[in-house]
Amino acid sequence: MLMVDIIRKKRDGQRLTKEEIDFFINGYVKGNIPDYQVSALMMAIYFKGMDDEETADLTKAMLYSGEKLDLSAIKGFKVDKHSTGGVGDKTSLVLTPMVASLGVPVAKMSGRGLGHTGGTIDKLESFKGFSTSITNEQFIHNVNTIGISIMGQTKDLAPADKLLYALRDVTATVDNMSLIASSIMSKKLAAGADGIVLDVKSGSGAFMKTDEDATLLAKKMVDIGKRANVRTMAVISDMDQPLGRAVGNSMEVKEAIKTLSGEGPDDLRELCLTLGSYMVWFAGKAGSCEEARSLLEEQLSNGKALEKFADFIEAQGGSREEVYNTDTLPKASKSRILTADKDCYVSSIMSEDVGVASLLLGGGRRSKEDVIDLSVGIYLHKKVGEKCAKGDKVATLYGNDETKMDEAFKRISQAYDFSDDPVSKNKLIKGIVE
Repeated sequence: MLMVDIIRKKRDGQRLTKEEIDFFINGYVKGNIPDYQVSALMMAIYFKGMDDEETADLTKAMLYSGEKLDLSAIKGFKVDKHSTGGVGDKTSLVLTPMVASLGVPVAKMSGRGLGHTGGTIDKLESFKGFSTSITNEQFIHNVNTIGISIMGQTKDLAPADKLLYALRDVTATVDNMSLIASSIMSKKLAAGADGIVLDVKSGSGAFMKTDEDATLLAKKMVDIGKRANVRTMAVISDMDQPLGRAVGNSMEVKEAIKTLSGEGPDDLRELCLTLGSYMVWFAGKAGSCEEARSLLEEQLSNGKALEKFADFIEAQGGSREEVYNTDTLPKASKSRILTADKDCYVSSIMSEDVGVASLLLGGGRRSKEDVIDLSVGIYLHKKVGEKCAKGDKVATLYGNDETKMDEAFKRISQAYDFSDDPVSKNKLIKGIVE
């Protein structure tokens, strides 16, 4: 089998066989196939596409290019959740302890943030001493004893995806549905869960800018999961404005804790209850999503979800006292307020601009080597559809460097649009794919 024949075949719009896909993935991981040939194939796939069977075969080839995490030692039906990323997206911080508090084992791998979207691991490191650099044995032990553990992604899981993504990033071939879906699902399937719930974002702050594209991606990923005999579903959720009101690592942790305490913003609570209901139902802890939702609401109101979060933080090196006293978490030294210059309504918020403003403050990374400032961020006092009186706080920036705050303030000012007339609020849940 020759790589040039595979490239030519896809260039001419023909479908690739499982054997051909396995050949190029295995050869690339072993270093037998050069970057320039794989780049050519990625461009051919970008223009000619892949059908569902090809996409599933590509996912499996990447999945088995490294180790698959063995979670058989964990008792019960293991559930995992994945978000396609967004601004202010701290759902994992709320969702995982809430679901685990009902006896559903949550064994999750998470990553760090890059660019204007935040990473779960960075947020959790707001707790002094907390670490996701744990062994597989510790990971499994924590899930069996307290019902929840989150660890960093290992280099041995789906190494083909890491190689391919780096190549796609510099050859303008990232934006292809099959390549995106196989990239996400190869890592999720390698993490070994029995069920996967996907949160696919749609809007200005998301990778998928339209509901149609988000739905297409969701359908591809759910199809891949089902072909792999893993129970899978997806929620299409709004990212035309940030999720919740806090953007920035320690600030998002505080907002997550408020939500676990039965308070917090309505949109964050609603999304977590929607995703969590499917996770609980998948695990057989409720007879329907409606029953699962009621059980989760009870865990938020009786304090058990928050207690489970404290157990989790303590088990991975943090202090449970910081969960109950968030004043001890990293805090910025300076603030600056954006106010409304007239009576108006918020008509839109460009999520990406809010994320970039947080990045400019020091709350994100331009490269993987950057050190982030966990204390900085933005609080959105007003969101889409809400009324502003002249002089009202619209957003507050928190930072430690005046020059960075100047840049961020300009960006957050650009993020908001206002209207003299009332504006309808965004629909949070845009669709369900099962």
